[in-house]
Amino acid sequence: MKSKMLPLLAVGLALVGCLHAQTPAAPKLVLPQASPPATLKQQVGITDIEISYSRPGMKGRKIFGGLVPYGEVWRTGANTATKITFSTPVKFGGADVPAGTYELFTIPGEHEWTVIVHKNMSQWGSYAYDQKNDIVRVTAQATTLPTASETFWIGLNDIRDTSATLNLTWEKTRVTVPLVVDTVGLLAPQLEAAIKAQEKPNAMLLFSAAMFFYENDHNLPQALAWMNAATAARPGQMWMIYRKGLILEKMGDKAAAKAAAEESLALTEKEKPGELREEYTRLNQALIARVK
Repeated sequence: MKSKMLPLLAVGLALVGCLHAQTPAAPKLVLPQASPPATLKQQVGITDIEISYSRPGMKGRKIFGGLVPYGEVWRTGANTATKITFSTPVKFGGADVPAGTYELFTIPGEHEWTVIVHKNMSQWGSYAYDQKNDIVRVTAQATTLPTASETFWIGLNDIRDTSATLNLTWEKTRVTVPLVVDTVGLLAPQLEAAIKAQEKPNAMLLFSAAMFFYENDHNLPQALAWMNAATAARPGQMWMIYRKGLILEKMGDKAAAKAAAEESLALTEKEKPGELREEYTRLNQALIARVK
């Protein structure tokens, strides 16, 4: 009897295995989160900034001075502590912060906040916050908005080659921290090295380098030299010669700026009628009017 039962048991187990294999897997459930995660990525100059945080909502609650008490450390969002990453050194509210990943804490106040860049401890909330791990603390004014923002959000705005503003907004409160990056100090040596390494003049490299220096008010004589080299490598380009005029204008050489604008305008008049011709006619005429 025992020997007969063993084959039957084996068959039974095999059938159970087959039935189990044919049973479809339960669908993976994804439920909405009370404070959904968000990631903000923004380039400022050549600096990459990334912010990872969670976005709580008002949901009928009083936020600052209520859900988020004044005078206490806040995680600046929800769930895990908000993280901010800089790919290069920055000035955060005027204070130096090295490149790296940090936690972003705040101490809200009715009229001003303390904004804290803190060592990355990968902590949940601010329960284990320790001031000894602060990298910098800065003070920022709280402004009142005319309408409420239902959901907390962090933004990077007013973006230029060398600066941006970090905005924290929720309810009717906004706090802004200025960020400054040394884009010129980082990029100028690279541009100079690339131009020195040219086997033959690269007009677009020279043009781009000249305009970067011009737009950032850096070493305008070098910008002019590069623009002259660009126009020599690629002569007869109205858009290059117009921008040469802009550099000369900024250097205070009105006569040379006017001559460049007139040269560009003469080239513009040879273009087919259309938007490009109209644009450069207007730009050159405006430059000539400014340097008379």
